[in-house]
Amino acid sequence: MGKVIWSKVAKDDLKQIYKYISRDSKYYADQVVEKIIGKTEHLENYPHMGRVVPEINNESIRELLVYSYRLVYQISQDDEIQVLALIHSKKQFPATLEI
Repeated sequence: MGKVIWSKVAKDDLKQIYKYISRDSKYYADQVVEKIIGKTEHLENYPHMGRVVPEINNESIRELLVYSYRLVYQISQDDEIQVLALIHSKKQFPATLEI
């Protein structure tokens, strides 16, 4: 069973998502953040459940789709899972991603 660790970038992304959505609805912002965090809890038992990120094409870098967001994570050799970023699906995938 792997441990999920959030990178600083991913934590900042989550805060920005909450801040943006909460301008219209704190309730909905809470729901979206809860759903995103809930998805990462499944990764502890099923780290390969996400698809390989097509732009990177590396088996260890995967993503889950949550609402309009791509939750990008990396699986280490000892099954530790690091959440790298949350990217809105309508935005272009960044050319560089902190790995």
